[in-house]
Amino acid sequence: MKLLLEAELIYGRLLDISEPHLIARYNKALQGFGLRPTALPSFQIDMTGFSPEIADELGDRDYLDPNRVNRRFIIMTPDQEELPVVHTSFSNTAALMHEFFGANRRAINAVTIKDALYGEIEDSVSVVNDIDDLLSINEVRFRVLSAEDMLGKAAELRTLVDRLKTVPTAWADDALLNRMVDLAKVTGDIRENALVPDKLVFRHDAFWANHFGGVYVFLDEKTTTVICDPSVPGFRRSRPWQVGYISLSDHQRIYEFLASTNRLQLPQASWVQDSGLYQHRADMALRALVNQVDPTTDINAIDAIWLQTWLHRNSALVSTDGTYPFLQTMIRTILASGSIKMQDVAPENRFLLVRAAPDHPDQWLTNRLISQLCPSDFVSRFVFDKQGFYAAYEHYSEKFREYVVATLTSTYLRDKVAFRKRLYGLKEDNTNA
Repeated sequence: MKLLLEAELIYGRLLDISEPHLIARYNKALQGFGLRPTALPSFQIDMTGFSPEIADELGDRDYLDPNRVNRRFIIMTPDQEELPVVHTSFSNTAALMHEFFGANRRAINAVTIKDALYGEIEDSVSVVNDIDDLLSINEVRFRVLSAEDMLGKAAELRTLVDRLKTVPTAWADDALLNRMVDLAKVTGDIRENALVPDKLVFRHDAFWANHFGGVYVFLDEKTTTVICDPSVPGFRRSRPWQVGYISLSDHQRIYEFLASTNRLQLPQASWVQDSGLYQHRADMALRALVNQVDPTTDINAIDAIWLQTWLHRNSALVSTDGTYPFLQTMIRTILASGSIKMQDVAPENRFLLVRAAPDHPDQWLTNRLISQLCPSDFVSRFVFDKQGFYAAYEHYSEKFREYVVATLTSTYLRDKVAFRKRLYGLKEDNTNA
């Protein structure tokens, strides 16, 4: 992972924590979770407060994700809202954190001046044993505490204020008044400072979970659709009422589901030509074959003439694989007719030709699924499915890793928003990308 770290393709854009008072607050949060405090003089955190350095120190990648459900968080500063989520078991963790920040911005701003917020995103289950456990999660509740107990002190002060207003003799209680003064020195004027978060319950929308090798859950008005390996506990082949189950290897049914629910943008010259997506995927597929034939090839050094010669020498392999010639044919078809008849395309090739409908709320989740079904397109995999990308990266040759890092650095990292808009039609940024 050294190349990825140096290029900030893993654990990039994290927030440095080095001030002693912030480390002390973080340690109190760790102790609140029953974990030992860190001895590190500095570390980095993501939006949820997860730190790769502390994970290494504790020897536990899931120290903020016990049982990979009921995710923990530590909020040191409002600035965390702009950070990515680099370690999670659910694809919508970042979206839920964004909702929490947005709904409780005043309280977060006020509390983190003197304190840190920590707690759990509580689901309706404590352990995921099968698909039914995942499907039972309809909403989540943020259980929020504070490292210096500012929330508790604010609640206590609110109680004392109410007593002062309602009990006629309370004004003569010196101990009560002195306690209020002491609390106010910590919390400030709670009539002006909103220290307690207002909104704690949020809907759990469509998501991907990393349980059982990965499970996709799509929600529609009257039905829920689960896409995963059929060996996952709870997978039902009979498609019971309200929940449909599709095998991750069943390209035909996956395509039919996504297309019929308007989650796909089907091939049209209006976006295909401007995006360059087909040529992009063709180039990825071809270079993957080059690496397959000779993993020592310096792919960064090859040019168009070298590739043309290689194509002639390895035409049988390229034809057998089929991806590169198929995409070249589709590029010519779009240029000639402006569209492609998807019913004439083999199901396993259809996802090379589509992208998520940019206006659909599930655009990121759909693109994640598409990228998993097009494994040679490592750029799309990195953008939408980083867990899958990192797993695949472990099996790349050293030369191919160099090529992958150079490609991501020169294309995607140069201008993420513009790149995503051109290739995938995405109109909004996503801080988890």
